[in-house]
Amino acid sequence: MTSTSSLPGLSSLPRLSSHTVPERSLLHRRAVTETGVVHLGLGNFHRAHQAVYTAAALDHADGPWGILGVASRSTAVADALREQGHRYSVVEISPEGAQVAVPAVHTGALVAAHHPDAVVDAIAAPGTRIVSLTVTEHGYTFSPRTGHLDLDHEGVQADLRGDAPPRTTIGQVVRGLQRRLRDHATPVTVLSCDNLAGNGTQTARLVREFAEVLPRAERDELVHWLDEGVAFPNTMVDRIVPATTDAYRTTVADHLHVRDEVPVAAEPFTMWVLQDRFAAGRPGWEHGGALFTDDVEPYELLKLRLLNGTHSLIAYLGALDGRATIPDAIGRPFVAEAAHHVLHGDYLPSLTVPDDIDLDAYVAQLFDRWANSALGHRTRQVGSDGSVKLRQRVPDPALRQLRGGRMPHHLALTVAAYLCCMAPPSGYEPGPHAAAMADPARGRLREAAEHSTSVRDFVAAVIDEGLLGDGLAEHSAFTERVAELIGVLTRHGTAAAAGAAAEAADAEPLPAP
Repeated sequence: MTSTSSLPGLSSLPRLSSHTVPERSLLHRRAVTETGVVHLGLGNFHRAHQAVYTAAALDHADGPWGILGVASRSTAVADALREQGHRYSVVEISPEGAQVAVPAVHTGALVAAHHPDAVVDAIAAPGTRIVSLTVTEHGYTFSPRTGHLDLDHEGVQADLRGDAPPRTTIGQVVRGLQRRLRDHATPVTVLSCDNLAGNGTQTARLVREFAEVLPRAERDELVHWLDEGVAFPNTMVDRIVPATTDAYRTTVADHLHVRDEVPVAAEPFTMWVLQDRFAAGRPGWEHGGALFTDDVEPYELLKLRLLNGTHSLIAYLGALDGRATIPDAIGRPFVAEAAHHVLHGDYLPSLTVPDDIDLDAYVAQLFDRWANSALGHRTRQVGSDGSVKLRQRVPDPALRQLRGGRMPHHLALTVAAYLCCMAPPSGYEPGPHAAAMADPARGRLREAAEHSTSVRDFVAAVIDEGLLGDGLAEHSAFTERVAELIGVLTRHGTAAAAGAAAEAADAEPLPAP
């Protein structure tokens, strides 16, 4: 992390703190001393999303809703927050300019790798009413193939043995709940804010799976209490939050005349949909615009497919085309055309649009968001962890089309571009942006590519292994189409592959609704 003190013109400015923060920048002006939320995953998204909604709730009314932020391993953000009195700024970026605000809702910052016992203590504390999570999809340590807790995972095995403080997110949650049950059994809510389908339901299942393989003396009462005293609401979260750069630190200095080591940039758009199912109360997040509903799934699928699924295709095509950012990628006509095709042709037929969503306006807003050149969201960031993300975005829409007799050409293009980024065929160079994408399956994919005699065999091995779900292996035509598009992409280029997908899709119109 670059220090702002090393940036020209910033070294003379005072450090952001509770004493130097300009009052005009504060999202609320209440003293936050009581911790009611323990948040696992002290990254940019949490600090630009849930924290901002919590500030809006506190601006409306007092409450015990201070947030203890817990980073997984990196000390950079936690150390800086402690030095800044738990203050940081949110830089809202649009082509029209920037706005800077300070949420001021955190009461502490820990690093789980360094203070694992303190994390368990915090989850177990009687004042903790919500344990929330933004740990990314792979932070839940489930098997991509089965969707169940990965009992072969080294960290999960260690946490189940219990001879050391827990290191995995699920282990931390369960051990904290165990302590909570033993000490006082006060109800609590576990609130996933990650891009998982049915994130609350899935988190509850993983927690129960961990609990159910504990020794019987630990297991039975805990499993019963999970049903009685712990709530797991489903949520949908949405805000594009890119990595912090020195440009945003400079923007904060220009606006607030202080140095902030850990500002967060975000787009103006933000959305949060939640089940109003909390075991021990919650902040008034509706005052920040959060929507509460009994059925989160339609909003979740809208976002996971139209936004996230299309975003993935833009990232992979853009990276392979040498584009560092999403705005650069969507600015390429063939990428924009591919995005329109996959959104309207492959994803939209697979979902029901909520009644309160204006679809035309929503889609137009998506393209405006992707084109926000001031934000500069990187293709490598969006494209990372595709082995977990695509499993949730591609299979169901693809299977719906295939079972209806139509080939989802642009979902096949998404898979083809992803595989070219992760495990490029011999002789094909995907470029630095693809190489910079992080993915837990990259090694496995490269090994499969090395042991395959053809591109078709490689794609078949990936799909047969269940990387993209079990159902796609039954449709050899989809495997063939992915392999064909890899061939076009590697021989003729990214634009040619997108053109081939568009031509085939245009020749195979959607059935009438």
